[in-house]
Amino acid sequence: MSIRILLVEDHTMVRQTLHRFLESQKDFLLVGETGDGIEVLELAEKHRPHVVVLDLMLPGLHGVEVIRRLRQRCPRTQTLVLSMHQDHEYVAKALTYGALGYVVKQASIEHLLSGVREVAAGRRYLSPPLSLEDVELLMSRGPAGSLDPYDTLTKREREVLQLVAEGHTNAAVGARLGIGERTVETHRAHIMSKLGLNNHADLVRFAIESNLLPLKPQTPDAAGPAQGSDAPRPRSGRAEFGRSSHPDGDPGSKGSKSGPA
Repeated sequence: MSIRILLVEDHTMVRQTLHRFLESQKDFLLVGETGDGIEVLELAEKHRPHVVVLDLMLPGLHGVEVIRRLRQRCPRTQTLVLSMHQDHEYVAKALTYGALGYVVKQASIEHLLSGVREVAAGRRYLSPPLSLEDVELLMSRGPAGSLDPYDTLTKREREVLQLVAEGHTNAAVGARLGIGERTVETHRAHIMSKLGLNNHADLVRFAIESNLLPLKPQTPDAAGPAQGSDAPRPRSGRAEFGRSSHPDGDPGSKGSKSGPA
């Protein structure tokens, strides 16, 4: 049986390259792809993939929040994180919220392929240079200090926080989430109050310090289509597809069966 994969990566060139490598594997079946955090949940519920290969730094909804919701809404789907972040505390947070594997982007493609196969089989996988012992130690200790302020926000407030921090207007956020502009304003007020923020600059700073945004946030679309719209979103590059032959031959070889490093 083929391993059904949903690919999530917001950089188009990287996603297209990963698409070719993954699709070249005879035991893999790509069922969809997107570069948008909010769309991940919709596609996962529709296609029920065995594995979601997930970048963490996503527009719309941060990858860690995506992992949390995937565990709630698609508990049989496993998540393999593919990220540039190598900090063990960052890795431990992703695993604590429900990811089963973690591959750093500096690793070879062989580790990604192995990771997909391992998590599909229900086994933990970490690529080099990550240490399973160190990560599990951090996970066993639990969150350090007091509750993370981000965790005090509701699901909707986290969505609004992400989109506002990306630079979208209240109207654009409302259109994207299917809620009224006044409702967005209410959510913003609650977010500012819960996080102890005074202005928009504080909100963006919080998002960056919480790794919800890169240091240089991308310029948002003027007004993205409402959630569930069939209109294309240039940033996400969403696609759904089944098996097709690779036009350029086999660009990569199968990964080894090795377990976590």
